[in-house]
Amino acid sequence: MANLLYLVHRLPYPPNKGDKVRSYHVLKHLVARHRVFLGTFVDDPEDEPHVDTVRALCAGLHAARLHPMRARVASLGGLLGGQALTLRYYRDAGLRQWVQETLAREKIDAAIVFSSSMAQYAELRPGLPTLVDFVDVDSAKWTQYADNHAWPMSWLYRREGRELLAYERAVAARSKRSFFVTEKETALFRQLAPECAPTIEPMSNGVDGDFFAPDPSLPTPFTAGEMPLVFTGAMDYWPNVDAVTWFVQDMLPALRQRWPGLRFHIVGRNPTPAVRALAGEAVSVSGTVPDVRPYLQHAALVVAPLRLARGIQNKILEAMAMGRAVVTARTCAEAIDAQVGPELRAAETAEDFIREVDELLRAPATTAAIGAAGRQRVLQSYSWTAHLSAFERHLGGSPAALATV
Repeated sequence: MANLLYLVHRLPYPPNKGDKVRSYHVLKHLVARHRVFLGTFVDDPEDEPHVDTVRALCAGLHAARLHPMRARVASLGGLLGGQALTLRYYRDAGLRQWVQETLAREKIDAAIVFSSSMAQYAELRPGLPTLVDFVDVDSAKWTQYADNHAWPMSWLYRREGRELLAYERAVAARSKRSFFVTEKETALFRQLAPECAPTIEPMSNGVDGDFFAPDPSLPTPFTAGEMPLVFTGAMDYWPNVDAVTWFVQDMLPALRQRWPGLRFHIVGRNPTPAVRALAGEAVSVSGTVPDVRPYLQHAALVVAPLRLARGIQNKILEAMAMGRAVVTARTCAEAIDAQVGPELRAAETAEDFIREVDELLRAPATTAAIGAAGRQRVLQSYSWTAHLSAFERHLGGSPAALATV
């Protein structure tokens, strides 16, 4: 059993959005085997009641309060300091002091960093053995965003991509091991940072197949007679906003002509004004729901038309685990260890999505078979325990082994 400093950019509970699902399961894995000192941020008032739940799991906890608007303003200081704005966004004097005090008081054997922006706190002790879960190549996200925006935001996003990549490379070079969520993201970082290639590897997401399991007894949230299409996710996350806007504007009208009873349900916390504006006769915007499973259980189909997202999408794995047929963007499908066709469907253009959704709605037996096959794929390939064992391989069996990780 080691003493670990676990640094996470967002309170890893409740596991109700993509990054928190992964960071929570990492925390759950670590506390079952080690003493964990968690440094994190609370950036959503809805998470405040859960701080004590997380505290009960840890040997020590510091949850700094982060106000997104103030943090955005403060991050602009990075323009003058030649730094990635992301680092300034997550810079907090109280968290820094807590890390320093924890390092001085406790015999910390290693640090686990979740998201590169938190590596700045592990750097407070030079030479501390560190494992970094980058998840995605975040710098590439910003560069991708730049391609979809006009000046001046295109300039700002491109600069962020460049500065953050430089920091990611420095972090990976100093770390004992770095992880990315897919082989594709791992290969991309090897290409961008060839000097780090020997110490990076993929570590996939997982799904709790017992929790996300078909259950017809779950009460339906839909009205009688409607044909529900479902999208789930945090609705203040730009790739999700883009996905549902694209679907409503470019796909839903054609599908409604063929299927008048079709209704698109956008299920997830913090819908932006742009998302709320989509609500109407054919579109429901739920906001936060206590349990996403009834929406998945009773969906005719789950759609994930994500043009801008990277890596493995938990929303897709969870829907597959629930036995639902999923139609997603081809780039998302390629990130998943599943057969396109018999286990999930993929599309690129709006016309592709319309065709795939229409075809599945017309063939209930095929849709059910895809859902069943998709669940079996998730159970076979996406066990959290198996994937997270990568930490133990590189932490070693004892604190002494960490020196040679």
